[in-house]
Amino acid sequence: MSNSVFQLNNQVAVVLGGTGSLGGAMAEALGAAGARVAILGRSAERGMHRAEEIRRNGGEAVYHTADALSRESLVHARDSVEKSLGPVDILINAAGGNQPEATLQPGDDFCNLPIDAWQKVFDLNLIGGTVLPCQVFGETMLLRNSGSVINVASMSGIIPLSRVVAYSAAKAAVINLTKFLAREWASRGIRVNCISPGFFPAEQNRGLLYNADGSLSPRGQQIIDHTPSGRFGHAHELAGATIFLASSMASSFVSGHNLVVDGGFSSATI
Repeated sequence: MSNSVFQLNNQVAVVLGGTGSLGGAMAEALGAAGARVAILGRSAERGMHRAEEIRRNGGEAVYHTADALSRESLVHARDSVEKSLGPVDILINAAGGNQPEATLQPGDDFCNLPIDAWQKVFDLNLIGGTVLPCQVFGETMLLRNSGSVINVASMSGIIPLSRVVAYSAAKAAVINLTKFLAREWASRGIRVNCISPGFFPAEQNRGLLYNADGSLSPRGQQIIDHTPSGRFGHAHELAGATIFLASSMASSFVSGHNLVVDGGFSSATI
């Protein structure tokens, strides 16, 4: 198969949450494949730095400030991207995260989990991280009868992990919504898929996986022991999955799929 099926030349890609570790790596992969990339997020410093990295490597990229929880902000960002780069062909929804208050500590009772903390996690990962951007960017994709949407879920959306109960439930909802939209939009030329990363150290989970001295925490060691590859993932290892699902040539008949990138974690015996 020719490598040209993995080229995204003249495609416009939006990466919501492109200021983060995983979203940023996905944005760089899109830029390297020839896409014109718009990085959306709340951190201008990180967003502009990531865009500069893409440009330094020969790609085309811009940064636009956007609040995933605000429809108005997303509409403004969409319109700005269309003016600067053109109509959006690819949407990556990589915004998300957890809240400490929604995480059960050893000995905690689920019945006492604060509902407002639970709601914040669902708002961040499902509403702002997936529903609103799918509505806002999907609206213009539907007008053109073309597009690829890639939602970022999590291994915990497949296997509910201990402690991160709200996050796991929210990511399970993202996977379910992905399948719903794939069915709804298939006849309109829009593919909707999902990537579920396994364990990739990033700013938000590093304290969970490592001790202060850099050694593995008990939870980090437990995860490594359960991962056949025997290590955590590296952000750049999401590049192949991203390009495959983004390319209308490489994955033209793929929709409603949840592509797991986990080093074998989900296949290991519990």
